[in-house]
Amino acid sequence: MPPPRSDARWSTGKWIAAILAVAIHLAFVAFLVFSVTWQNRKPEAVSVELYAAPLPEKADTPKLKPPEPEPVKPPPEPSKPEPPKAPPKVEPPQPTKADIALKEKRELERKKQEQLAREKIEKEKREADRRDADKRKAEEKRVAEVRERQAREADALKAQAERERLALAQAADALKAKANEDYVRQIQAKIRALVVVPPDIPGNPEAIFEVVQLPTGEIIDTQLRKSSGVRAYDDAVQRAILRASPLPQPKSADSFRRNLTLKFRPLD
Repeated sequence: MPPPRSDARWSTGKWIAAILAVAIHLAFVAFLVFSVTWQNRKPEAVSVELYAAPLPEKADTPKLKPPEPEPVKPPPEPSKPEPPKAPPKVEPPQPTKADIALKEKRELERKKQEQLAREKIEKEKREADRRDADKRKAEEKRVAEVRERQAREADALKAQAERERLALAQAADALKAKANEDYVRQIQAKIRALVVVPPDIPGNPEAIFEVVQLPTGEIIDTQLRKSSGVRAYDDAVQRAILRASPLPQPKSADSFRRNLTLKFRPLD
């Protein structure tokens, strides 16, 4: 049975590979030999004198020259690899009118969307500013109302305090006036008890005296400011005033008065 074709083919390929390997090795050895020979220096010429004995005469024989060495050729330079070629420039396809129109349409839509977005943002900003302004106005109004209410309350409290102060002052004045009246009546009662009223005085005339006293109640001066019209009654009252010294002291030191205006009537 003959061997299959695949085995024959494989044997042939192996032989070819072996032959190529041997040839490459031989070429490499030859390259090394030539390189060494090329690098060696040429032998220097040596002169030698030869003395030969005379030979019998023969026909002239031509002198042989030594063979000249063959010049060593330099190894061939390795071939430079060719630079890679640039790929051919491919021109981009030119846009068609439909593409240009579609691009313009999309650009218009984009600008429109941007315009709408800007308008929306500006509208929201205006609304926010309006709300802030309304809020500020409401807050200012509330603050103004609070201040106005506080001012009214303060005015009311101030008026109430003024009324109370006036009431207290009036009460104090009333108390002081009453204390003064009681003090004056007490003095008048002491002086009246010492007056000797003359008989047959017509009516109930009034005599007014100005009395000056010391803090101890001692009288230092008395003057008739208004006569009763009856001289005898005026003199009787003046004598009684001087006899009443020292005059009674007030209950409060605030009620003391240096100058006293005293009124007297005979029927009181």
